[in-house]
This record gives sequence, structure tokens and C-alpha cells, in this order.
Amino acid sequence: MATYDIRPLQLRILKILLAIDKVCKEHHLRYYIMAGTMLGAVRHKGFIPWDDDLDIGMPRADYDLLMANSHKWLPEPYEAVCAENDKEYPLPFAKIQDANTTLIERMHLKYLGGIYLDVFPLDGVPESHFQQRIHFAKYEFYKRALYLIHRDPYKHGKGPSSWVPLLCRKLFTPTGLQESIKKVMTRYDFDQSALVCDYDDGMKGIMSKEILGDPTPISFEEEEVWGVQEYDTYLTQKYGDYMTIPKQSGQRQHNFHYLDLNKPYREFHV
Repeated sequence: MATYDIRPLQLRILKILLAIDKVCKEHHLRYYIMAGTMLGAVRHKGFIPWDDDLDIGMPRADYDLLMANSHKWLPEPYEAVCAENDKEYPLPFAKIQDANTTLIERMHLKYLGGIYLDVFPLDGVPESHFQQRIHFAKYEFYKRALYLIHRDPYKHGKGPSSWVPLLCRKLFTPTGLQESIKKVMTRYDFDQSALVCDYDDGMKGIMSKEILGDPTPISFEEEEVWGVQEYDTYLTQKYGDYMTIPKQSGQRQHNFHYLDLNKPYREFHV
């Protein structure tokens, strides 16, 4: 469990969400608060008390427009970071970060940036269960390889555990893997598909597009943002009995390697 004061971090991340909400409404882009953020809105009317991040999902067309125009549309100090604008970016989804802060999430993945909000592209999936298994096996393979080429190969020592990450670095490039991941994800168009998914959830995230519905106003920390239309179906599928608060052992919180809410990450020196 982390030892820092979580509330100031939550409130700074909330400002990122409100900035994105404003940009999306101005430019007619769809987005949904999702995962623990959607759960927090329903169960706590805001952040889950121990949660220190926010998640939104965007249909691929809207996601691509935001990433392509983020430098023009997002107000300072917010900026989008993704594979399309940073060749060293280690994830298959984007973040909107606060450039006036500094965050190193894990030491063995030394990506330097600010505190952030996760932005997951939403894509279609095949309807056949057999095709889904093949489709997601490809995605998971490329996603795992992407993780391994960015991870410190000697995280677990210089023995056999280092061989697979080192081999991945010889076989793949970050850009090539990101392109392969995106090719898999975008094979089935969101707006033409009956089933859609936040791919970061794997096959368990597959749902009828009708569950997402139209972005629907919902209160979050006394602010109005957009969420999933059929939220009860969505949260039940994802969490089961979602209104029951888990025991303390299930209350997960990040333990960041380094966090500074007052220092721009570009001024950080190791």
C-alpha cells in the first residue's frame, strides 16, 4: 500500500478529466468513463476512496481524432502521449498527462512523464467465439512482446529469466509491435460491429455495443461527465456484485516509484 496522501493526486487527475470532457464536447467526440472510474461514479459518486487513477474509453474514430489534434485542442499543461507521437511509448493505449507533474510508475519500466488519465481505444471484435480466441491470442502475443522489450531484462537477474526479454529485443522493434497491435485491434470497425471491447481487458471485456450506448451524463465528484449508458449491465459483467465494497486486501492502490505534483517532468533529473 502506498504511503502518500491520495486526495491531492485524485483532485489533480480530476482536472485532466474535466479538460478532456470539455474538448470532447467542443469537438463532438464520444467518450465514456469506464472500469473503476465508472464503478466509483455509481458506488461512491466519485473516486473509489483508494483509487489513484482514472480510465476513459473512446471509439477508435474519436480516439484517433483526439490523438491527432491533442497538441491543438488540449489546454496547457495537458498533453497526450501515445505510440503515434512517441516511439518509446511502452503501451498499446494512450495517456493524457499533466506536464507540470512528475511520475515514474515502476523502476523497471523507466518511462518518464506526469500524472495521467488512461485513454483506451474501443474497437470491434468478431462475433464467432472461435475467431475471438484466435484474434485475442494475436493481440496478447504482441502486447506481451511489447512489455518485454521495454522491461529491464535483468529485473529478475542475469540468468534464464533475462533471455526472453533480450530475444524480444532482437526480434522486434517498439514501432513494429505497436503497428502489429493496432492492426489487430482495428480489424473490426467499432461503428460496424455488434460486439466491442476495451482490448486491455482481453476477451472478458467483450460486450454488446448497446451496453455502451450513447455517452450518458453521470455525476463524478459533483461534476457532470459522460459514462456508460447501461452501467448496471456493464459493471455486473466486469465486477459481479459491484455495490459491495471489497475487504481491505482487495483495495489495490499504486505504489509509485516517484511522484511529485509540483515538479514538471521535463525538469526531472535522475
